[in-house]
Amino acid sequence: MTRERIVIQNIEPQLQNGEFFIKRVVGELIEVTADVLGDGHDVLQAEICYNWEHSKNWETIRLTPLENDVYTGVFNVENQGFYDYKISGWIDHALNWQHGIEAKLKDGQYVKSELLDGIQYIKAIEKQLDKEGKKYLKNAKEAFADEARYDEAIAIAQSGDLHQIFLDNPTRKFAKDSKVLQVYVDRKKAGFSTWYEFFPRSASEVPGKHGTFKDCERLLPRVAAMGFDTLYFPPIHPIGEVNRKGKNNAVNAAEGDSGVPWGIGSKFGGHKAIHPELGSEKDFKHLIKKADAMGIEIAMDLAFQAAPDHPYLKQHPSWFKKRPDGTMQYAENPPKKYQDIVNFNWESDDYKDLWKELLSVAFHWIDLGINIFRVDNPHTKPFYFWNWFISEIKKKHPDVLFLAEAFSRPKVMQQLGKEGYSQSYTYFTWRTSKHELTQYMTELTQTKQKEYYRPNFWPNTPDINPYHLQGANEAQHLIRYALAATMSSNIGLYGPVYEFMVSEAVPGKEEYYNSEKYQVQHWDWNTDNKLIRVITKINAIRKEQAALQQTNNIRFCEIGNEGLIAYYKWNQDMTNELLIVASLDPYYKQSGRVRLPYELMRHTPGAHIMVKDLITDSTYHWNEEWNYIELHPSLPFHIFQIFR
Repeated sequence: MTRERIVIQNIEPQLQNGEFFIKRVVGELIEVTADVLGDGHDVLQAEICYNWEHSKNWETIRLTPLENDVYTGVFNVENQGFYDYKISGWIDHALNWQHGIEAKLKDGQYVKSELLDGIQYIKAIEKQLDKEGKKYLKNAKEAFADEARYDEAIAIAQSGDLHQIFLDNPTRKFAKDSKVLQVYVDRKKAGFSTWYEFFPRSASEVPGKHGTFKDCERLLPRVAAMGFDTLYFPPIHPIGEVNRKGKNNAVNAAEGDSGVPWGIGSKFGGHKAIHPELGSEKDFKHLIKKADAMGIEIAMDLAFQAAPDHPYLKQHPSWFKKRPDGTMQYAENPPKKYQDIVNFNWESDDYKDLWKELLSVAFHWIDLGINIFRVDNPHTKPFYFWNWFISEIKKKHPDVLFLAEAFSRPKVMQQLGKEGYSQSYTYFTWRTSKHELTQYMTELTQTKQKEYYRPNFWPNTPDINPYHLQGANEAQHLIRYALAATMSSNIGLYGPVYEFMVSEAVPGKEEYYNSEKYQVQHWDWNTDNKLIRVITKINAIRKEQAALQQTNNIRFCEIGNEGLIAYYKWNQDMTNELLIVASLDPYYKQSGRVRLPYELMRHTPGAHIMVKDLITDSTYHWNEEWNYIELHPSLPFHIFQIFR
């Protein structure tokens, strides 16, 4: 039994009734809605209560009523870590009294008794007020009790001053609290990052020579100059020699073949060791430090699998599966076979020690200065492992971020986001048509996914040479990078393959021919071209335009041409607004008339707007509701900044 009279339902945002936390980055707002209802016609109040994990006190923000018992409010998360939040609601007897007396006075009723009744609500809160407030309430009480001051009393009773005092000082008598929900707040890089990937072993200036960390240092200015802030390396560990793969995924390696970096472990060590040809631990730490001085974070690959000659197989044989004939079970994704890789047995009786060892691997690299991990194939490891693993790391190192390289079924990828992954690869790599892009972006930004699944758009990866880039011209590469960089706040590309437009494929497959996965490549890192310069310009624009530093504020615009896609983006307080228009045709001119989402912008259709192309610095004055756009393959997109 209870004297509570408030029902609180349908709180948003939340995930699965609070089973998982939602996500934000420092400085973002959380807009909360809830159904809050009470019996009868009494005035009720509701508020958001929120509390940072390291704070002793709850903060509150009053909710605003909308239609049909829906209430809404916004709070800001200013610190990293967990916040608790809940909704609290109560019948507000003081405001209810004031509302009633106002209604009776409008009806011409005499309200002396009601004035006397109001004294109890003043007494309930007068101790909470300052000297001036107490003086005001003392006068109100006296007026309510003195029939000779009736006119003064009814004026006070209906006054905005008294209303504000009641509003600001609720007693919250018999308040009802909802279930406590959680939001995890990451550092800003979780929400805005620009990744570049290359193979360290291909960094040497000398053809045929294995690259080193020192060679990577030489390339840092190039990476920084192009505007990338995260440099991701495929695994840097010793590569297995047993069952080593040869060039182009040949089952048998020839002498001198360097193997696949994801086949981790050999006589030189395992997941805590560095490939001897790359350099020493000291060299790696120096690289991390030098990159940091240029505004670049080094991201490491976490690939929890082993080569057949990884030390783990001898030290912990129970962590792996054997076939009935006694041979080790190598990795398979039928019909694909990975003879150079052995998977861990996640159902091993010794699973707890396996989990602890893998956690120690991450801590080893964190202690050396790594704060970002790109995790290889996380969808092939248990969800519960990742929840534990990420939680344990975040407790001690909240700055650490995790990118899930999971190209799997949608719900599997989404579940990894719920378990704690900071970012995830996406299907953008294969979304090419206007319909596909619009539908996918709407799914990511206007469904529950926006609360926990942070996309990271990559036009290519070492594993994926998409068909639309095979043999593609410069315009296609420009289109794909521009779309990635303006749709998603987190992006990445695998270079220098992308900017050099290397796209020769294994026939019939989305696989690079002579792939760096299987061999050391030599690149002319001094190459300059238009694509590099445009990528550099786009990355600079991303750093300047807050609307591109978030993903969810996007709305697609009408343009009347399937060969063109247009979308409006804005930052949190709408002080930065952009219109992006891109051609999806890398060969021919495309044109159309675009209509901005004036209703969302709260701008009169056809009223003057100036737009500035941030690539060319050209400006245009628009005075029509629909405005003409024409794009050519030479520069197949506009990034317009909107000026009212």
